[in-house]
Amino acid sequence: MNTATAHRVLLLPGSVLPAAPAYGALITALRDRLGDAVQPVAKDLEVYAGPTPPAGYSLDTEVAGVVRAALELGWDRFHLVGYSGGGAAALAVAAAHPELLQSLALLEPAWAGNWGWSSDHRALWEQYRELDGLGPDEFMARFVRLGVRPGVTAGLPVPGGEQPPWMAQRPAGIRAFLQTFSTYDLDRSALARFDRPVYFALGGLSNPDDYGEIADRLSGVFRRFRLEVFPDRHHFDPPHRVEPDRVAASLAALWDED
Repeated sequence: MNTATAHRVLLLPGSVLPAAPAYGALITALRDRLGDAVQPVAKDLEVYAGPTPPAGYSLDTEVAGVVRAALELGWDRFHLVGYSGGGAAALAVAAAHPELLQSLALLEPAWAGNWGWSSDHRALWEQYRELDGLGPDEFMARFVRLGVRPGVTAGLPVPGGEQPPWMAQRPAGIRAFLQTFSTYDLDRSALARFDRPVYFALGGLSNPDDYGEIADRLSGVFRRFRLEVFPDRHHFDPPHRVEPDRVAASLAALWDED
């Protein structure tokens, strides 16, 4: 197939793994399924473009990075996939530049605006804010625990041992995300006008007061919204890494709606 007609896909990772290891399995599954009918590009987050988060960092920084990447690739329209912090950035792109997107795939976005959440969701975010003064190891350990249902241990990162060099940037990057989430004005009315298909992958073992509520709220915002639940997965054992063939099939179906 002529690659000019291929599905052009930009994939944004979360705030922990870099783009390449985050999406390696999914990109392989997409290529196995679609061959040269897909052009997937995994893009690292702008918050990690330097040794520390950029001055004045916000989700607008990530939006500008997505627009710049698309221009450099020569893409005027594309499919956007975002996980966790990258999912929040993908929502901001959809609000600011809907004309660029053919579809939107949200893999447990870490945040979806400040729109009258439940008391349980607000209480959870108070716990996220309490992480701010912790040292890096305790910060990461508690951050991970907040993302899953109580009692879940399988599939969580194992503490200790040698860490990759990029891990040293993660606490500051996550803090930068938490800060912009507290102040960023995500335009809900713009998302409600978004008329492209939207897919949401939700782990059944993820914290329901966080990702479950986000899925429920977004289902009432987007016109063309489809939720898929992966019962055995959670935010740190996500379906795009553990069940990439199933996610690839779901994305291919999403893109066929375009």
